[in-house]
Amino acid sequence: MTTKPVPEGHYVTLANGYRIHYLDQGSGPLVVMLHGSGNGACGHSNFKGNIPALVAAGYRVIAPDLIGFGYSDKPEDVEYPLAFFVECVKQALDVICVEPAARSADQYKVTLVGNSLGGAIALGFALQHPAQVERLVLMAPGGVSDMPEYMAMPGMAAMFALFGSGKPVTEAGMKDFFIKAFVVNPAYVDDALVHERFEMMKLQNPQVIKTMKVPNMTERLGEIRQPTLTLWGLNENMMPDSGIMRLAKGLPNGRMVLVPQCGHWVMIEHRELFNRTVIDFLQHG
Repeated sequence: MTTKPVPEGHYVTLANGYRIHYLDQGSGPLVVMLHGSGNGACGHSNFKGNIPALVAAGYRVIAPDLIGFGYSDKPEDVEYPLAFFVECVKQALDVICVEPAARSADQYKVTLVGNSLGGAIALGFALQHPAQVERLVLMAPGGVSDMPEYMAMPGMAAMFALFGSGKPVTEAGMKDFFIKAFVVNPAYVDDALVHERFEMMKLQNPQVIKTMKVPNMTERLGEIRQPTLTLWGLNENMMPDSGIMRLAKGLPNGRMVLVPQCGHWVMIEHRELFNRTVIDFLQHG
C-alpha cells in the first residue's frame, strides 16, 4: 500500500467540471481555511495545527486544497487569476455547505480564514459573494499591494532563486527557503513539514505558479462590511508592510493584531496565540 504524503479526505466535483479535495472535520458554524500558494502547499500542511482547536471549540472546519494544489485538480490548459480560485472555492462550498433540504446554493454562511494567496481569495470571495461570508480572518493576505512591492521582498527573491533557477529542488534547499522566507524561529520548519511539502510538490505542474494573477483590491476594501481579523507577523519577508495600514484603514469593521517575532506563517509559528485569538474572534466578534 502506498502511503500518501498528507491525509486524504473528501472530493467534490464542481459545476465547472474540476474536482476539489478537502478536509472536513467537526460540526457547528462553518469555518473554511484557505491555504497560501507556493510549491507543495495544501490545506493540511498550512492548518494541521489549527483545525483540532477550532473543532474542539465547536466549529465545522473545511480545509480545501485550492485548484492547482494538493490533491485537487491541476488543469494545464487554463490560467489561474484570482477569479478562477474564487469560482472554484464558491462552487465547492455550494455543494459541501448546503443542507440537502435547502432550496438554494446561497443558503449558507461561512467564516473564511486565509493565509497569503488564501487571504486574497477570502477578500475576493467577500467582494463577489458577500451574502455567504459571516466573518474574515486574514494572515498577511495578498491582494493589497502591486507586483513591484512584492518583488522587492527578500522572501520572494529567495523563492525565485530556488524555484526559478532551473536546477532540481532538494529537500535541503526547500528547508533553507522556508526558514528564510516564512519564519523567525527555524525550529518550526522541521524535517517532517519539509518532507510533506516536498512530496506534495511532486504532484504539481508549473502552470498555477506561472499564470497566477492577483489584483490589488485596496480600493475596494471599504465594500467589505463583515467583521475582519487580520494577523500580521512583524518579521514578514513575503508581504510588504504597506499592507498593514491598507487593511487597517481600509476595512470598516477590521481588527489588526501585529505579532512580534513572527514571519509569514503566524498560524504555525505562533499556533497557540493564533488559535486563541481566532476562537475569541469567532465567539465574540
